[in-house]
Amino acid sequence: MKTTHHSEYLKLDSVYIKTAKEAFVSDIALENEWEKLNYLSKPDFSLALKEYEKFESIFKKNTIKVHHFPSNKNVTMDSIYCRDASIATDFGVIICNMGKEGRINEPKVQLEEYQQKNIPVLGVIKAPGTIEGGDVAWLDEKTLAVGRSYRTNDEGIKQLKTMLEVNGVSVIVADLPHYKGEEDVFHLMSILSPVDNDLAVVYSPLMPVRFRNDLLGRGFKLIEVPEEEFDSMGCNVLAISPRNCIMVDGNPITKNLLEKAGCKVTTYVGNEISVKGGGGPTCLTRPLVRIG
Repeated sequence: MKTTHHSEYLKLDSVYIKTAKEAFVSDIALENEWEKLNYLSKPDFSLALKEYEKFESIFKKNTIKVHHFPSNKNVTMDSIYCRDASIATDFGVIICNMGKEGRINEPKVQLEEYQQKNIPVLGVIKAPGTIEGGDVAWLDEKTLAVGRSYRTNDEGIKQLKTMLEVNGVSVIVADLPHYKGEEDVFHLMSILSPVDNDLAVVYSPLMPVRFRNDLLGRGFKLIEVPEEEFDSMGCNVLAISPRNCIMVDGNPITKNLLEKAGCKVTTYVGNEISVKGGGGPTCLTRPLVRIG
C-alpha cells in the first residue's frame, strides 16, 4: 500500500474542506455576494449549515481525516468550492490562478494554509495563465486530464505541463464547449467523474469527441448521465474509495446506474451548498492523500 495524490478514486485518507459557516459567513454576506457571483438564487444560511454538517459527517463516518480551510475576509462565498484553488500532486501542491475574477484571492489564502501546515508546494500558476482545479482530473497515476475552458487557458496549461512533465506526468487536454458562456460554472469535472480505474461518470452531450474516445481507449466504462440529471449535478460524483461514491441527492437514474455497476452510493441534500452555486461533492473538497 502506498500513499498518493494522483488519483480521483483510491481510498481517501485525508481531505481539506471549507465549511458553509466559514465560507458563507452570514445571511448578510450571502445577500451581498450571491447575485454577482452568478448563483441561481441566494442560499438560505441556516439550511446551508445543516446541509453541510450532514455532508461533512460522511467523511467522519468513513474515518477520513478532515482538515479545514479557515475563514478569511479576502475571499467570497465561492471559497466553499475549495477544489478549484489548488491541485494536489505527489511532488507538492500546485497553486492555481483563478479564471473567475471574483475568486482571485482564493489560491493565495490556500497557499498560506499549506505553508503553515508544512505541506510542500510544487509551484504557482502565474498570470496571464489561469487554471481552476475543477478543470483537472487524474485518469491514472501518470496521466492528468485538463479542460481548456473559460476558466483554464493555454498559458495556464503550459505552466502546468512545465511543472509535471519533467516529473513523468502526461498532461492531456480536453477542449470544452462554450455551453452557457463565460459567466457559467462549467469545468471538466462538470462532465467527468472517475470513480474507479476503469469506470467514470460522464455527460457525453458536452464531452469532446477526442477526449471521450481517449477514455474508452484507456478501458474506461462510462456511466452516462441523462439530460434531466445534468443540471442537478448527476455527473459530479466524489469517490472516497473505488466504487464508493458521494453524490447530490435527486439524481435517481444516475444513482441506479452506479449501483448496477457495483458502486455503493451515499447521497446528501445539497440544495443550498451545491445546486445553487453549481458545485457538487468534488467541488466542495480538496482531496489531499489517497491510499492504494
